[in-house]
Amino acid sequence: MTNAYWCVLLAALLPIVWVGAIKVGAQGYNNQQPRIFLACQKGWRQRANWAQLNAYEAFPPFAAAVIIAHLAGANQLLIDTLAGLFVLMRVFHGIAYIRNQGGLRSLIWGAGFFCNLGLFIAAAS
Repeated sequence: MTNAYWCVLLAALLPIVWVGAIKVGAQGYNNQQPRIFLACQKGWRQRANWAQLNAYEAFPPFAAAVIIAHLAGANQLLIDTLAGLFVLMRVFHGIAYIRNQGGLRSLIWGAGFFCNLGLFIAAAS
């Protein structure tokens, strides 16, 4: 399995990290109604929930880009590098989200987006 495929796994697990951060030490967590619990959060826990949702949204195009780049026979080092950078940007994105650093978060999101775009471009080359 390539490093890029491992990055797909890491990206798939990242939302669980953000929701785990919300639940650890939280008062009133009810596993019977987790969505209600998450919707009622405030402050950093609310932003961690938003980071979780954004991570789920970013995952499908990333996974598709990695798979398409592999199938197209793009340069493996480039695929691995872009995939690794994407995951790194997603980690930093979630941290910036939780820390309420909107401008930085947007810049990091853009960097991750361009990594994803680069994977599609690599597949087309």
